[in-house]
Amino acid sequence: MAERSVEEFLKECQHSGDAAYAALRSILQRLEDPKTRVQARIFLSELQKRFPSKEARDQCFDSYHFRIEDVFLDQYEGYQGRKKLTMMVIPSIFIPEDWSFTFYEGLNRHPDSIFKDKTVSELGCGNGWISIAIAEKWLPSKVYGLDINPRAVKISWINLYLNALDEKGQPIYDEEKKTLLDRVEFHESDLLSYCRDHDIQLERIVGCIPQILNPNPDAMSKMITENASEEFLYSLSNYCALQGFVEDQFGLGLIARAVEEGITVIKPMGIMIFNMGGRPGQGVCKRLFERRGFFVNKLWQTKILQAADTDISALVEIEKNSPHRFEFFMGLSGDQPICARTAWAYGKAGGRISHALSVYSCQLRQPNQVRRIFEFLKNGFQEISSSLDLSFEDDAVADEKIPFLAYLTSSLKENYFCTYEPPAGSKQFRSFIAAFMKTYHRIPLSADNVVVFPSRTVAIENALRLFSPRLAIVDEHLTRHLPRQWLTSLELESNGTDNTPEDVLTVIEAPRQSDLMIELIRKLKPQVVVTGMSQFEAVTSAAFVHLLEITREIGSRLFLDISDQFELSSLPGSNGVLKYIAGTPLPSHAAIVCGLVKNKVYSDLEVAFVISEEEAMFKALSKTVELLEENTALISQSYYGCLFHELLAFQLADRHPPAKRECEKAKSAEMIGFASSALSVLNNAELSITQAGNSSLIHMDVDQSFLPVPSSVKAAIFECFARQNMAESEIDVTPSIKQFINSNYGFPIDSRTEFIYGDSSLALFNKLVLCCIQEGGTFCFPAGSNGNYVSAAKFLKANIVKIPTNSEDGFKLTEKTLSGVLETLHNPWVYISGPTINPTGLLYSNKEIEDILSVCAKVGARVIIDTSFSGLEFNFQDWSGWDLVGSLSKLNSSKNTSFSVSLLGGLSLKMLTGALKFGFLVLNQPGLIDAFHSFPGLSKPHSTIRYAVKKLLGLREQKSGDLWEAIGEQIRNLESRSKRLQETLKNCGWDVLESHAGISMVAKPSAYLNKIAKLENSYKDDGGNIENATTYEVKIDDLNIRDVIYKVTGLCINSSSWTGIPGYCRFNIALEESEFEGALNCIFKIKSLINN
Repeated sequence: MAERSVEEFLKECQHSGDAAYAALRSILQRLEDPKTRVQARIFLSELQKRFPSKEARDQCFDSYHFRIEDVFLDQYEGYQGRKKLTMMVIPSIFIPEDWSFTFYEGLNRHPDSIFKDKTVSELGCGNGWISIAIAEKWLPSKVYGLDINPRAVKISWINLYLNALDEKGQPIYDEEKKTLLDRVEFHESDLLSYCRDHDIQLERIVGCIPQILNPNPDAMSKMITENASEEFLYSLSNYCALQGFVEDQFGLGLIARAVEEGITVIKPMGIMIFNMGGRPGQGVCKRLFERRGFFVNKLWQTKILQAADTDISALVEIEKNSPHRFEFFMGLSGDQPICARTAWAYGKAGGRISHALSVYSCQLRQPNQVRRIFEFLKNGFQEISSSLDLSFEDDAVADEKIPFLAYLTSSLKENYFCTYEPPAGSKQFRSFIAAFMKTYHRIPLSADNVVVFPSRTVAIENALRLFSPRLAIVDEHLTRHLPRQWLTSLELESNGTDNTPEDVLTVIEAPRQSDLMIELIRKLKPQVVVTGMSQFEAVTSAAFVHLLEITREIGSRLFLDISDQFELSSLPGSNGVLKYIAGTPLPSHAAIVCGLVKNKVYSDLEVAFVISEEEAMFKALSKTVELLEENTALISQSYYGCLFHELLAFQLADRHPPAKRECEKAKSAEMIGFASSALSVLNNAELSITQAGNSSLIHMDVDQSFLPVPSSVKAAIFECFARQNMAESEIDVTPSIKQFINSNYGFPIDSRTEFIYGDSSLALFNKLVLCCIQEGGTFCFPAGSNGNYVSAAKFLKANIVKIPTNSEDGFKLTEKTLSGVLETLHNPWVYISGPTINPTGLLYSNKEIEDILSVCAKVGARVIIDTSFSGLEFNFQDWSGWDLVGSLSKLNSSKNTSFSVSLLGGLSLKMLTGALKFGFLVLNQPGLIDAFHSFPGLSKPHSTIRYAVKKLLGLREQKSGDLWEAIGEQIRNLESRSKRLQETLKNCGWDVLESHAGISMVAKPSAYLNKIAKLENSYKDDGGNIENATTYEVKIDDLNIRDVIYKVTGLCINSSSWTGIPGYCRFNIALEESEFEGALNCIFKIKSLINN
């Protein structure tokens, strides 16, 4: 271009900044066109020569609204490449200054290999000089310079051409025969949106972006276009808007968003490097990265003067409203920090203020898992991201917790916690345990050799109740949580003949040392032995073999605890017990007990498992879990399941699997079997159907909701594990429970009231049954009670009386029938399910419960009101809830001091928490409180669960918001399902009792009674193939109809044996949508098959 053209260009630029930008944009168009590119570059050279000195360049900036100057690179230590870059700037973009030069100094402290052949992105690239410098020095495969300012992007492209072509417009090639045009691109982008939208995976992300909130927040809401004012576009370089992150309070919200966006696009070994002003304090800056799962390394730190054109009044405002103090310094030499308010005043008075400037390099600890966590948070859970804390001083803690949080996000996303799992424990978790034993200890186990318990104590207590031995010897380290009565009984004289009372169980404490234990076994001849092993004896199998031999010899059952020696590690230590059973089948009289407590994060989070190679033992122990505990908390199983999975995930498939083996039969004196009373209950109790390998069963036979978990519950579950260092007040649920029971039931509370929490309401109920037995009481169940509760009381050997109910009253308790029964009993205990009655789904009114309690008070009965199935009322005309304060205050003033009312409850149904189980018990009677605590082996909710429950109770009390709306939606869903199931059953010949609340309803199969059904018996060979199928006929009654429906359709319901109401079966309606539809189809199918 001729000289005249330069003059014309300058004349055009002189009008305004916008005019100068338009003229420069036309040059860029010529640079982009290969035909005019050379001449355009020569023109820029002429333009630069026009202003040779600094004074001339400054005058150009003032007069013509642009400047072309050189940025010198040879001052940086070790630099071998081009000495300078030629860069253009305009008023509406960030001008290179100390801030960006310090950032480049920090980048230079990395080894040369950090950017070589890598895909790099620079956030807030301004005029593009750092992106171009990176490409020039380190030869990355591609650099994406990104900026939200559209003018900055255009000028960056001009600067790229200025440095990719020489003054004559010819390409400048590097050592790989590429030009900067091959390596660098610039794009308009809000942080990393361009890379995300174009699915670009990055290996390096660098950023030098604003870290002060705009003092005029409304200004940041304007549309960003290249036609916006210069002042607004320039402000984008100095200020940021609120981003919705906790770091907003420090002006670091934009950095926080950049980091989280970076997590989604950075490759697993990628590195992020950010320039961080030290105004919020170095600790705050580092924590921004660390709590998001990064290792942090400070590359470089210096002090720079606070930019005169940046208003720090927003920081002064933050200090006014929070205890935080920002860090400034008086001048560059000052070493004592001053707060933002002081710095603002000093600056206004003409003083120069400075602040630290650091360059941080950070790399994700476990990138794939952290990415999954942030993907989960982005999908509707952003509000809990402030609770996330992935900063760990101990790498072992990080290696455990981060994978679990990632696993938890997947489970919550897929509604894993809303699926049926057998009482023996999650099939996946038991398979992990078996696989770990097979892989690391060469023990050929399967999931059907493993039973999961809430704790080691529960496993031991259930085993002892299963056998009810006259005498048991238990390791002194394992007796602390056993019932006090067992440890004080002295029933040792009996010789085991038939006149020995089965309910007398004596436990003798014994030392752990094997020779002393063996001597006691030989002398006392116990029926059951429970012991651990000392560390020095556990290294070899000798002590274990001796214990096996002596217990086999006398016909005793042996439960060996290996909790102290069991290691969840890829390099587990030597374990003599596991070495032995790797080569020899576990004898049928022996089982292994292991409590899992050795995690790195939660010292009080426990799950236990029992290993037995005897099928009868596996089945019996599994049933005790369902009867006494309901199940083991699925989230606890998931935590340890994740640890097992991490230890198995990198293992290759076993090329030399151990051979399958048969369980060795005991060759001994006659071995003690299951107690006859326990065996009778287990055989007759109608527990959930758990056919091995059949995942197609539809479970309407369990007290569990399979409805979707609301997002607010998922958020609380995730947050309770994501948090660290929770305060005691954050996990103290008692104030929230007090408010809950007062607002829902009007239950009176005073200074004597004690609140007790358990993993399930069933576990708490069973402790009350033991209190009843200890007092010599009689437990009274209305006909039409929860069948599992009745069976549990029988298993615990309670004296039980059934209170008649009739259909005219909806199978509710009435004053007349209750009074008639209680008058004949000494020390009665009365169980009442209410306000919602399980399983009928009817409701007790406030007047009805007052009348019932009045009858109980007259005879001094102890009353247990079970609210576990309440809170989901949908058809409640003429029912206005309960308010028990007035009636109970009158009744408690009666002379009969033995009268008491205990409130039992659970939150999983009414709070829609799915697998998040939480039971509570409210006791008001001091004697009963003491009795309850004499049975200490209660599995209690972990601190994380208490945190989540407290949070959800707070949300529920607000009676608005997502949780409240979700509860309302579920109630409407249950009402609709109740009507649909009622209609379907009636159409298929059932007599239905209309349900008003809860998740259950009952119906009588009138049309099917005495009909003949043809069923098929089939047997599977080892390969799973059906062989020897035979058919047989049964006459249907109200007891066997359950078996008929299950075998014909795969639908599982409860018969009248479970409901306690002659003729009536129970159906759970809280199923996953497709399963509910499947259940309706099964009901039609059974009608069709039987009628034909």
